[in-house]
Amino acid sequence: MSEEILVNVMPPETRVAVVENGAVQEVIIERTDHCGLVGNIYQGCICRVLPGMQAAFVDIGLERTAFLHTSDIVDAQGAPRSEHIHEVVSEGDEIMVQVVKDPLGTKGARLTTNISIPSRYLVFMPTVGTTGISQRIEDEEERRRLRDILQHRVDSKPRKGGFIARTAAEEVAEEALIRDMDFLVKLWQGIEERYRSCTDIGMVHDDLPLVLRALRDLVGPEVERVRIDSRATVERVRTFAAKYIPDIAVPIEYYRGERPLFELYGVEDEIQKALQRKVQLKSGGYLILDQTEAMTTIDVNTGAFVGHRTLEETIFKTNLEAAQAICRQLRLRNLGGIIIIDFIDMCDDEHKRQVLRALEKCLAKDHAKTHISEVSALGLVEMTRKRTRESLEHILCGPCTCCGGRGTLKTAETACYEIFREILRQTRQFEVETLLVLASQEVIDRLLDEESGHLAELQEFTGKPVRLQVEALYTQEQYDVVLI
Repeated sequence: MSEEILVNVMPPETRVAVVENGAVQEVIIERTDHCGLVGNIYQGCICRVLPGMQAAFVDIGLERTAFLHTSDIVDAQGAPRSEHIHEVVSEGDEIMVQVVKDPLGTKGARLTTNISIPSRYLVFMPTVGTTGISQRIEDEEERRRLRDILQHRVDSKPRKGGFIARTAAEEVAEEALIRDMDFLVKLWQGIEERYRSCTDIGMVHDDLPLVLRALRDLVGPEVERVRIDSRATVERVRTFAAKYIPDIAVPIEYYRGERPLFELYGVEDEIQKALQRKVQLKSGGYLILDQTEAMTTIDVNTGAFVGHRTLEETIFKTNLEAAQAICRQLRLRNLGGIIIIDFIDMCDDEHKRQVLRALEKCLAKDHAKTHISEVSALGLVEMTRKRTRESLEHILCGPCTCCGGRGTLKTAETACYEIFREILRQTRQFEVETLLVLASQEVIDRLLDEESGHLAELQEFTGKPVRLQVEALYTQEQYDVVLI
């Protein structure tokens, strides 16, 4: 497996794409006016305590107050301090917090007091004194080696704080790990000093910009190169790598081609496809993805795929292909929260197990934490995927001004019948000479054509003439009935 990381830079926007074996797997977008907040540390002020929710709203200087649950308030050992929020914080308290989830939709940012500061190989947790190893490092001997190095550092220093070895730490020399630990401790000391000198709420420490986070978090042994289409950004990235990741073996290249970098690799096309509901499978089957505020639903259909053997075999092959496509779409679209997958019903229990295993295997490559349930009695697979930032659709799109985000509009026929009822209501309630109907071109056309007979009957019944006028700016649902 080979990966490339592509970076497209413009002054107002930076985009990073992860391409695996020629296929786009992930796209991350950060805009100058809407930078992500995850990882930022703030001095906040408790502005409201909610005992009924065991949570508090915290003012950290953003447009919307942030949310802090009692389970995210930890003591010196890193354990939750109390199940009762009023025993832990009070209105007016100043508190150091870190953003763990960006504001999503109408919700404010999610906070924690369990501060964690990442570097290339490690995560430093100043509020706890324990060590941990990434679950993706499976070799037991390597896990023991890393734990010994980290624990020795924790035991030998008087200051509290623990470390977690990230996946990138596997087989990294002890000297590099110690260098990372020293850097993180110094960084935390600087954060503490800034916090103590703060006189008002606001940001104390901000995480790296997207392009540097990508170098820190996404570059692993499987990455062959990083290509960037901005000369200034290339120099900045190389300087950062030389200072903080001196042993990085990945070439950082400046792309100077005439054809746009994302267009060359097909990333632009994949972004456009990721905004559509329907995802076509190579076999002829397809997926339908619907993203709502509560959850995301994914429906699997055989479509044009008829197979060559039995129906059960056709369904099984479609579901296997769908499992791989779903995992890619979750990463590409950055879908999080509750996800319900409606695979095509399978009778064979072994087929169900194989489809679930295929789903789990593909999700193992995902950077976001996931949890999958077994197939339910209704044939549904329930899963969760950790959501820390907005989905691709929410970043790139807004609600439709015509339908208000519903995804559907009332038909012209429905609008005509609503107009008829409004005409009847007004002629009964008011002294009317003539009525003027203002509506969209589609509705007026229908009133003059398919509904002309009904309109004539209505005028005869009410004894009042009705005039029609097209309003070009009206949507299909909008109309006015005016007395003249």
